[in-house]
Amino acid sequence: MKLLIIIPAYNEEANIGKVVENIKMNYPQYDYIVVNDGSRDKTSGICHENGYDILSLPINLGLAVAFQTGIRYAWLNGYDCVVQLDADGQHLPNYIDPMLEELQKGNDIVIGSRFLMKAKPKSLRMLGSIMISRAIRLTTGVKLTDPTSGMRMFNHNMIREFAENINYGPEPDTISFLLKQGVKISETAVEMHERLGGKSYFNAVKSIEYMFHMLLSILVVQNFRVRY
Repeated sequence: MKLLIIIPAYNEEANIGKVVENIKMNYPQYDYIVVNDGSRDKTSGICHENGYDILSLPINLGLAVAFQTGIRYAWLNGYDCVVQLDADGQHLPNYIDPMLEELQKGNDIVIGSRFLMKAKPKSLRMLGSIMISRAIRLTTGVKLTDPTSGMRMFNHNMIREFAENINYGPEPDTISFLLKQGVKISETAVEMHERLGGKSYFNAVKSIEYMFHMLLSILVVQNFRVRY
């Protein structure tokens, strides 16, 4: 099975080399593509200097566009499935094989869940994830333990659908919408590391804004969305 690792990257000069070298040295059976989302630091330079496979967006367009760029690349190059790994080193490629096994059971999307085998910590940081999980269960009847996980695998049909629909982002509201449409989505247990270096794009304010945006979208907006 021809698999592509999509690595969206924005200002990840502290991490991108370690992430890609880990894949090249320990998982050479997988292809990868770094999607540089208009980084203002040395992310692009590091990739070009080391001969990494890279696509560069001219300006910062956000995770959804970066991810869709990688998805379109996968579709045009005939990949059977893709998996998204963050460029900060939190997602571990040793979980790709278990996710692939779950995909081959007939699932369309597999989410790498930190909380499938253990409870979510009771913290303000996890409040948004808990509320989004409950909103998805309320509107779809499906329990997802880690809907905000960015480590997701997509089969060939989903590659095509995401590549052809500009409003498909790698976000919980799209996952909720697809569940309502009968798309088979499951989870497999993973562990994630803390980011290797640098700063996360999400601060407290952006996290709260994201949570409310997702809740509004899942509970209201997705009811009016049409699948083409």
